[in-house]
Amino acid sequence: KTYADMLKRKSGAAKDVKQFIRTRYNDANWLIRAVEQRRGTMLRVMDAIMDKQKKWFEKGPPNLVPLKLQDIADVIEMHVSTISRVTSNKFVQTPFGLFELKYFFSDALGKGDDGEDLSTVKIKNRLREMIGEENKKKPLSDQKLSEMMKADGFALARRTVAKYREQMGIPAARMRKSYE
Repeated sequence: KTYADMLKRKSGAAKDVKQFIRTRYNDANWLIRAVEQRRGTMLRVMDAIMDKQKKWFEKGPPNLVPLKLQDIADVIEMHVSTISRVTSNKFVQTPFGLFELKYFFSDALGKGDDGEDLSTVKIKNRLREMIGEENKKKPLSDQKLSEMMKADGFALARRTVAKYREQMGIPAARMRKSYE
């Protein structure tokens, strides 16, 4: 405000001082507009995510549906690279905890028994549950986990189970075995 007032006055500061102030004032206004535009974009992206993942926000993490960056880009009419930048290293506080925005994006792996698309996150959550409930003296092999997943309506090969287990940082059955 002080600098804006100085620019409005007819006399006082030298011409080069006024030019310096005008340049800095315009730079500051540009920065403020850029930050406000980024904030607006982030809000639009989050609104679109909440709309697409409505069931997750109502009922929690097991209800994540497959979602691609392109889906959000189409909704808010922006380039997918913009959506990627907006969601990278950004977090949202939810009733279910703090989540990175990238968490809400996953691929579809076909349809479940209920006809809904299955997301990799949903499958990984189920695998994590099964491993968490296993007998620690006799942990489940990847093959057994694959068979159990098929019984639950998730057709996964043994090597896919192994891949997801490794991505989640869960050791192989022989490493999870407890000898106590």
